[in-house]
Amino acid sequence: MKKQFLLVLALMSFCCSVSAQGPRQRGQREAFQTETPMVHDPVMARDGDTYYIFATGMGIQQMTSKDRKTWTVKPQPTMTVIPGWTTDSVPGFGSHVWAPDVIQWHGCWWLAYSCSTFGKNGSAIGLLSSRSLAANLWKDEGCIVTSREKRDNWNAIDPNFVIDDATDTPWMVWGSFWDGIQMVRLDSTMHIAQGEKPRTIARRYDPNYKPTEPNPTSKYAGTNAIEAPFIFKHGGYYYLFVSWDYCCRGSKSNYRVAVGRSRTVDGPYLDRNGKDMLVGGGTLFLEGDKKEFEAAGHCAAYTFDGTDIFICHGYSVAHHGAAILIQRPIVWTADGWPTLKMKNEES
Repeated sequence: MKKQFLLVLALMSFCCSVSAQGPRQRGQREAFQTETPMVHDPVMARDGDTYYIFATGMGIQQMTSKDRKTWTVKPQPTMTVIPGWTTDSVPGFGSHVWAPDVIQWHGCWWLAYSCSTFGKNGSAIGLLSSRSLAANLWKDEGCIVTSREKRDNWNAIDPNFVIDDATDTPWMVWGSFWDGIQMVRLDSTMHIAQGEKPRTIARRYDPNYKPTEPNPTSKYAGTNAIEAPFIFKHGGYYYLFVSWDYCCRGSKSNYRVAVGRSRTVDGPYLDRNGKDMLVGGGTLFLEGDKKEFEAAGHCAAYTFDGTDIFICHGYSVAHHGAAILIQRPIVWTADGWPTLKMKNEES
């Protein structure tokens, strides 16, 4: 779920910087640099010697870096044209595009993105393709999947691609609230393979458990507060990261990240105690420390030059709940579970 403050925060992140340069004025259209980019739902890629971040924003926010420290925030969106099918499929959708994901597979860059409206599950995940990130020339590949209110008990937003190493087969996970995280096998065009149907692989709670606290952000979505899946392969396991609880409320956010793992890409994903994430399992991985960040979530993980990197957005205490980029190295325990190297531990 993308909550009440998401549009405001995304607009701020498109126009503003919380670096020492000072805030950017709304309406400024030139690129600018910052070491503390405001960002929501970031994903990252490297093409040649340049790193790219794509994130929620008008037409998908984008920024680049040579060192993952200083980022150049681009004034132009990734999507210069919003495909007409998006508004046909999702009434009320405009150009505020949520939660992209990007992957390189078979010599092509594939970018999935979310089209939705606040608090409802009438949504769609679209697809773009490009031969080069530097060119920023994307081809509309249409829709991967849609969800419909009163038809589907899941929400087609927050996509993430993952490749089954054993068969070189693409899969996609997605989901936000309702019945939780969905998964389906894709074909070579990155669309749902013939005969395949989505299935649930993770929930915030056991289906028999009824939380007493209502959803503070939506009367439609229920209290199965899990979203933003990301699967990362390491050491013979696929690790499923998810975000629990509520984002997009600034300093009131209680977003946090949990993880489980599986030997096979399609699960089951079990937490450190052996509980299936399908029935509410998940090992807590990251939450706000109330000193630097009130809360943190919607994450991704990558390997760059032999180092595993975790990224997400965090609601900054110093910046009064604004969402900024977090990057931390991943450290693996002896039994193969991920932990984070904290900022003060980095060399």
